Amino acid sequence: MKNVLLILSFFCIIPIISCQELVKSPEAFGPLPTQKQLDWQEMESYAFVHFSLNTFTNKEWGYGDESPQLFNPTALDVRQWARVAKEAGMKGIILVAKHHDGFCLWPSAYTERSVKNSPWKKGKGDVVKELAAACKEYGLKLGLYLSPWDRNHPEYGKPAYITYFRNQLKELLTNYGDVFEMWFDGANGGDGYYGGANETRKINTLEYYNWDETYKLIYSIAPKTLVWGIGPSEARWIGNEEGYANETNWSLLRQKDELAGKVHYTEFMSGHENGEKWVPGETNVSIRPGWFYHAVEDDMVHSIDKMVDIYYQSIGRNSNLLLNLPPDKRGLINEHDVARLKEFSAIIKADFKTELLVKTKVSADNIRGNDTKYAAATVIDGDKNTYWATDDNVKTASITFEFDKPTPINRILLQEYIKLGQRVKAFTVEAKVDGEWKTIATETTIGYKRILRTNRVTASALKVNITASKACILISNIQAFNAPTFVRTPEVKRDKNGEVTIKSEEGNNIYYTLDGSNPSVKSLLYTEPFRYNKAVEIKAVAINKAENRSSSIKRAKYGISKEKWKIVTASSGDLNTVNRTIDGNPNTDWSFGSDSNKLPQEIIIDMGVLLQIKGFTYVPQQVGNTLNLIANYEFYTSTDTINWTKQSEGEFSNIKNNPIEQLKFFTGVKTRYLRFVAKSAVEKGQTVSIGEINVIE
Repeated sequence: MKNVLLILSFFCIIPIISCQELVKSPEAFGPLPTQKQLDWQEMESYAFVHFSLNTFTNKEWGYGDESPQLFNPTALDVRQWARVAKEAGMKGIILVAKHHDGFCLWPSAYTERSVKNSPWKKGKGDVVKELAAACKEYGLKLGLYLSPWDRNHPEYGKPAYITYFRNQLKELLTNYGDVFEMWFDGANGGDGYYGGANETRKINTLEYYNWDETYKLIYSIAPKTLVWGIGPSEARWIGNEEGYANETNWSLLRQKDELAGKVHYTEFMSGHENGEKWVPGETNVSIRPGWFYHAVEDDMVHSIDKMVDIYYQSIGRNSNLLLNLPPDKRGLINEHDVARLKEFSAIIKADFKTELLVKTKVSADNIRGNDTKYAAATVIDGDKNTYWATDDNVKTASITFEFDKPTPINRILLQEYIKLGQRVKAFTVEAKVDGEWKTIATETTIGYKRILRTNRVTASALKVNITASKACILISNIQAFNAPTFVRTPEVKRDKNGEVTIKSEEGNNIYYTLDGSNPSVKSLLYTEPFRYNKAVEIKAVAINKAENRSSSIKRAKYGISKEKWKIVTASSGDLNTVNRTIDGNPNTDWSFGSDSNKLPQEIIIDMGVLLQIKGFTYVPQQVGNTLNLIANYEFYTSTDTINWTKQSEGEFSNIKNNPIEQLKFFTGVKTRYLRFVAKSAVEKGQTVSIGEINVIE
């Protein structure tokens, strides 16, 4: 009898086993990341460090003729850099080992233009070596930037320079341990010192460096190194230096088209849904306007609003974040930057302090083969290697989370199982509020990580609907949070006539001061625009009345208002609209120069009164696909429009990638008239534009 029961039991088990065997694992779909790329993506954020001769010459781009003797930090401490990065939650540091001026932060055997000929440590120092040790001490990964362009080297643009460039690559990749990322800037070819030639050298970026061979060299020495930038790279520039990826962001790229010059860099912000290669985005942005340290920017460190936006618009949009922290002349990350970074880190930690879905009841309307391996609950198990999956023919599905009691939510985090490809094209999020389902988000891609900021809702359930997918759905993680209310810093504007407008989010009170003191609820309450045409520092704070939470303080400095300013003359352009250059609104712009009125072109401004000024600013055009940016300029002052003194000349370095307000300082001078000359354009055209011209008092 026992034998009969055993046989019956055996035949009963067979269908169950057979059924389980039929539930095949999902197949990979489309381009896939390598393990190196997966490891890189999981780093999420790391620091960029720009520190070189430019720090001491107060430039963004050195010309190549600066003396190595200028490099002399008084208190260089790379351990401070590492400690600051570690405390901010970063996973590594990428050091600019050589920028465009050719100065090397390590004692390269192939040039005298390095730290070995600087006063720092009597020429015995090696910044790269010290940072490698500091990164190891603090558990950070080391990355390196080596500029392909060298404005100093006499052989740049010729075959001999490629040998030099590769020799320096070998030094960096063999002498300092593992390098997690090798960073190649896209700035290549142009004017420079070039060993005294003082000329412009043009190259074909994709052909000159023979990137295929250069990459082979890198991988033969350092197979674990991910290469970023020009050529067949493993990660891509996000297409701007402002700190954001597009909401739709594929980790795929049509790299063959890119290498053939058929892809515009603005496409990098979204990637390509039909890309043939996995090339995820990296968002590089500085914590202040410039990439190198400038003391005049100590009051221009990005606002906490901007910093928080950067996080959610980079890491929160399927991109890594490379945040620049430029050391000052001492060789330390400046106190202003450190303070803002601590404030920023505290907010992000608070936003993700308590995960809310881990204890919910989870269900899905489709589970692959009804196999528990692919169950809905895998998205809250904390294991990155498990995932909810649907059947092969199911490309739309919903997953629902039920709370024990109504729960406030304003952040949603989602991750796909990208080892098998990026799939989701569109999704929505619904919250069940007072028994009714309410759509709180309608979005597109997910990728490695997507984080949504929504209005706070108190929900009894949450539902994620995948409404379009390229293949069956694979989701590894879904989380929800209730972040503290973030009160945005108020916006302060003053027009040409001195009228001040202060704006904040609805429901906030705004308090302000005009005497430089910090505002509080005891300060002036803003109710309507007011006129103030004298030099002033306005400070304003917004306070959320419902929760009694304050914003950070907005500081806005103004000189005497521009109500007396007028345009004396312009060498070309529409004279009916030329006042846009001095109207106090950077979003209005004016163009001059053309094929018949070739550059240089100039504009002369009468400020109406004698003013003591110490510099000027040029705000480039802010709106449009073609910004017609000025590359090189001259700036003159006069008290009578007859005798002019040149106060400043040069280039607006990196303005193409970072079209922000350009500040130029000079020795203080008393003047009434300004003469601004646009000498050349970024794209070598003959038309350039001005958003606004200001002076620094």
